[in-house]
Amino acid sequence: QVQLAESGGGLVQPGGSLSLSCTASGAIPGFNGMGWYRQAPGKEREMVAIKTNGGWTNYADSVKGRFTISRESGWNTVYLQMNSLKPDDTAVYYCTLYTLDGSENYWGQGTQVTVSS
Repeated sequence: QVQLAESGGGLVQPGGSLSLSCTASGAIPGFNGMGWYRQAPGKEREMVAIKTNGGWTNYADSVKGRFTISRESGWNTVYLQMNSLKPDDTAVYYCTLYTLDGSENYWGQGTQVTVSS
């Protein structure tokens, strides 16, 4: 089993910045991806950004140029730096870790990000 501990999030004004972090512990699979999804009220959960421990990165078009995902050198912690935040970024953000073969997928408890004036 893998446990994911998230931190960060909160309330920020439009144009502001926030940072999220997520640390994995437990039986972490060797080849994996970590990243962030989000779910706004009444909407489906969507991918925000993911990064594999081989270095491959993918972003949702809506966040490209504003969000940056990174992983620490030990590959067990993933960060999401969110800049130029918009009200549409308001959602619960979930950390995820998954094996590249799709056999395992773990989720954090979620952290609320609210962008409002």
